[in-house]
Amino acid sequence: MSSTIQKRAARKTPAERAAEIAEAAKEIALEQGLSAITLRKVAARVGVASGLVAHYQPNAEALVAGIFSTIVAAETEEVAGLLEAQPTPLEQLGTLLETLMDSSRLDVTAVWVEAWTLGRRNEALAACVREQMDAWQAVVQRVVEAGIDAGEFDTFDAPSVAWQILGMVDGLNAQALVRWDGVSDRGTHLARAVEGMVGAARGSLLPGGVQHTGMTPSPDS
Repeated sequence: MSSTIQKRAARKTPAERAAEIAEAAKEIALEQGLSAITLRKVAARVGVASGLVAHYQPNAEALVAGIFSTIVAAETEEVAGLLEAQPTPLEQLGTLLETLMDSSRLDVTAVWVEAWTLGRRNEALAACVREQMDAWQAVVQRVVEAGIDAGEFDTFDAPSVAWQILGMVDGLNAQALVRWDGVSDRGTHLARAVEGMVGAARGSLLPGGVQHTGMTPSPDS
């Protein structure tokens, strides 16, 4: 009788079980990649039967798509919060570049790169990738637009600038995944390129640049 009561007490609610399955899939994605996510592997990590995982996640494609969104949206929200703490658009843009080029985030970069490939045959994942790319562009575009309004940036096409910045960040981080040194000091090259794109003072987006000195940036500096 007592053992029956203990088993019932240990049983998890549907919400708890779903959260446990999602967390296990997330761990697998960050450690081994999105392609490593299978219902069987998730079940083994949670310590339950594959059939139970299938009850919450009908197929691996949907599970992969959902986990991708969870991982990427969390980073987008985190970085957006960091930007809000910066007092000027110039400092926001400098923080954005420095943060996205942080090598400690390469696990998320790997998730992005794999999602672009897997999304060719997983439409649920492709839809999530497009949604998250739009979310990232919106973050960057807001910063560029704020800089234009504040007179810190000299450009007229914020959406295109945001798209180009993200393209460079993605490309450079993808190179870093395979430890290619064809372009040394990627962060510096990126910062200088973006300075030209937004019309900011040379050196202003580098760590320790004018955004940290209290100087007023000028596109002609």
